[in-house]
Amino acid sequence: MNPLPQHEASSLIAALLHTISDRLVPLTQRGVDSGSKVFAAAVLSRSTLEPLSVATNNERASPLLHGEIACIQAFFTVDFPDPSARPDTGRDCIFLATHEPCSLCLSGIAWSGFREFYYLFTHEDSRDVFSIPHDIDILTQVFRVRGSQESDEQLGKRALYNKTNRFFSGRAVGELLDGLPCEADRERWRREIRRVKDLYNGLSETYQARMRSGAESSSVWR
Repeated sequence: MNPLPQHEASSLIAALLHTISDRLVPLTQRGVDSGSKVFAAAVLSRSTLEPLSVATNNERASPLLHGEIACIQAFFTVDFPDPSARPDTGRDCIFLATHEPCSLCLSGIAWSGFREFYYLFTHEDSRDVFSIPHDIDILTQVFRVRGSQESDEQLGKRALYNKTNRFFSGRAVGELLDGLPCEADRERWRREIRRVKDLYNGLSETYQARMRSGAESSSVWR
């Protein structure tokens, strides 16, 4: 699958950030208020860049309903229950996650046929900024297999997963800045990325404050 042309990078960044700030942040606020974590996702039309499905973490219902999985479920069962009317995930759709998908969600994206996804925060952000280390822990403990005679240092330098493979290509929103023509544009979008990130940082503070106060969490992993 060919990526979007470079001259469309600005439009793609705008659409991704707009979807997060206008559609996903309000959903996440409600989820956090009920004890769920700060993860949300959307399916966008490749042709219009408009959201087709949006969802947030719903661990109140099931520990498997991470934001990405909840969104995939909504796309297939609520928003487009008729397969004949459903956009093709690989050809017609772009997947967006607020946070770099965990092992469960990476598998969900692959099994659903989405060929391209973007995320705002990295796994390291989830661990260091949001105090949610489980994505990295599971990828490291379950999937990172030590090679023969591989040292701890060599093992630690290996990527957690292949971001580009025959199933999908995943990129951080910030990486799209490389496709912009001039530094002024890149700086303008850096500021906008920071603004949208700050919205989620605020939600994270709310979630962590709830946990510190002893409020009930709907998550298996606090």
